[in-house]
Amino acid sequence: MTGAQLPAPDAYAPQSGDLSYDVESYDIAITYKPSTNRLVGRVVLNAVARRPIRSFTVDLVGLQASKVRVDGDRRTAYRQGPRMIRVTPSTPIALDERFSVEFAYAGAPTPRRSRWGTIGWEELEDGALVAAQPTGAPTWFPCNDRPDDKATYRIAVTTDAAYSVVATGERVSFGRAGGAATWVFEQPAPTPTYLVAVQIGHYVETIVDLDGVPGAVHHPRALSVPVRTAFADLPEMMRVFQRAFGPYPFARYDVVVTADALEIPLEAQGMATFGSNHLEGSEERLIAHELAHQWFGNSVGLAHWRDIWLNEGFACYAEWIWSEASGGPSVAACAAFHHAMLQASPQDLLLSDPGPDLMFDDRVYKRGALTLHALRLLVGDVTFFEILRRWCADHRHGLATTEDFVVCAEAVADAPLADLFMSWLSQTRLPSLRPVSD
Repeated sequence: MTGAQLPAPDAYAPQSGDLSYDVESYDIAITYKPSTNRLVGRVVLNAVARRPIRSFTVDLVGLQASKVRVDGDRRTAYRQGPRMIRVTPSTPIALDERFSVEFAYAGAPTPRRSRWGTIGWEELEDGALVAAQPTGAPTWFPCNDRPDDKATYRIAVTTDAAYSVVATGERVSFGRAGGAATWVFEQPAPTPTYLVAVQIGHYVETIVDLDGVPGAVHHPRALSVPVRTAFADLPEMMRVFQRAFGPYPFARYDVVVTADALEIPLEAQGMATFGSNHLEGSEERLIAHELAHQWFGNSVGLAHWRDIWLNEGFACYAEWIWSEASGGPSVAACAAFHHAMLQASPQDLLLSDPGPDLMFDDRVYKRGALTLHALRLLVGDVTFFEILRRWCADHRHGLATTEDFVVCAEAVADAPLADLFMSWLSQTRLPSLRPVSD
């Protein structure tokens, strides 16, 4: 990408990330002591310059860097503030030049406060987890915290041997030394920082075959029975979604259930985390929602936060698909119910650009799902599901925008769809649930 093509900072998180470079890979090694909440880390990020660089920033919150080296150079200068580290290499970096940055850092990780609540590294009663969406990743490792900057990862976590670790990627090694154990994971699929996670706890692992996809559920031994019941339908859920959306986009799928109650489930790349309070049958829709995110939001990623409906609306619609497939209310019934709910809600949300304060508003989820149902009513089932499969295939492990989805839908339907998308995405008034040709 040339300098003339550089995008502007994301308007929803303008203080996060640096547009002057892209990270291609992260090598993360942390040692964490749960009893004292002490983290010591070393991170190497390998990047490419998107324009000539004299200095650049890396996001880090609440932890203190003790060493920064660009390409191993001891002459590297850096200055750390409350949200980021400004790094000045001894010689400028040229456009398209590849470079590495090594960080040594330590501290007591805590969630960061944001307009979306507290996010990031979080202590549990006995362990820890990461809830990074949308800007919480810098609470545990130095990173270029942009949703459009996807990279590959190697993550090594050393902790007390009594604990288990689940992290983004596939576990490639495990070893013990004294009273500590080291778990190493690799994620070759491009992943944004907000979808990288580490979960630490007293877990046992239950292996499951998910319609041909390797999977596992990690949970406290005491919760074995309710976990088995809650996730009994996960293989069938995977089968339904692979048929609807195309092949599962990652090497495996891991589910973590914490002993703690959590406000909401958390998705990460190839992983979802649930609290002990999410094991009731009434929470089954959340299991479907988090699994669907592996296609919508994780594989097909956001270029900008304003397009969050491409994540949440699609995952919400997947809940309705699973409801119908599992003998619950039909998609049409779910759509009618939530359309009535939205009609009784304020009509002030612009789905194509809800603003940072409303990006996780439930109306984004439900109106996004209703947009998809309106499309389905217009083009028919065969064409609709071909649109979804084409969308997932064409943007697999990539980035996409609302405009990209409109182009995809029109190409598959071989028809103009501007009126439909304009009414659902670019107007605040809630449209009726009828094909626009009626």
